[in-house]
Amino acid sequence: MPDRLDDLWDILAEHPEGTFFAGGTDLLVKIRNGRLDPPCLIGLERLEPFKGVRVSGDEVFIGACTTYTTLLDHPVIGNDFPILVRAISVLGSPPVRNMGTIGGNLATASPAGDTLPPLYVLGAEVEILRKEGARRMGVGGFIRGPGETALLPGEIVSGIWLKKEQGFNLHHYEKVGQRKAQAIAVVSLAAVLKVNRELTVEAARFAWGSVGPTVVTSDDADGALVGKPLCAEALETVAALGRRLVSPIDDIRASAAYRRIVAGNLILRLSCYSSGGNFFSPQLSDSPDFEPAAGGSLF
Repeated sequence: MPDRLDDLWDILAEHPEGTFFAGGTDLLVKIRNGRLDPPCLIGLERLEPFKGVRVSGDEVFIGACTTYTTLLDHPVIGNDFPILVRAISVLGSPPVRNMGTIGGNLATASPAGDTLPPLYVLGAEVEILRKEGARRMGVGGFIRGPGETALLPGEIVSGIWLKKEQGFNLHHYEKVGQRKAQAIAVVSLAAVLKVNRELTVEAARFAWGSVGPTVVTSDDADGALVGKPLCAEALETVAALGRRLVSPIDDIRASAAYRRIVAGNLILRLSCYSSGGNFFSPQLSDSPDFEPAAGGSLF
């Protein structure tokens, strides 16, 4: 349990086979179930540089050991990245959110990780640290497959970088599970859109979770709505494209066929936005000259 970064590198040099952890909410379950038997555990939770939220110019840094509860309560995250707050709010249970960390969710690299689709649509960059220095890479390049990342020996995830002003005024995250709470995602969708006062889409990004070996994104899907009204007809085009893009599997939670259908149906939820629906976009709802169609409200 190093208290300083210098101590961390000394421990890692002595135990290169060590497994890192912070909250341990994923790792310790795997050890208890006999799926992992690491010879050495290296705890990161005392390393202050890996904790908290810091604003640096037009970017925000989130330390890898920052707990989900901290992020839920942080005003910068709530104001600038509401889609991330929404995803964390449905992640696990309060005890899990008190212990679990966003860096752990990244390093676990589960296709069903709740924070991953929002981080993809927000264009997050992962900060990777080794004794000699730090490097950054996009989250899409960092996650290589289920449980596989681009980390090299001697490297750890130290944090995440997000751009503050992204221009999106509609943020939506939703996941479908086998129950309403404390459920692993069967399918999840993150969507951020820039919509003008006439409800014409000017920009969009979509990311699906739990329907492939990694989060599924597509430039074609992102561009399919641009220049079109946010309506059921236009969304059906993206939904059909999404069903073709995903590559789900059958498992104990759902069939591949069901996942494919739901991946498209979650896109259709956005039609509620223009017909009295309930979507999270404080930036848009606070605008004095924007009025949601049909008396709708923004979640």
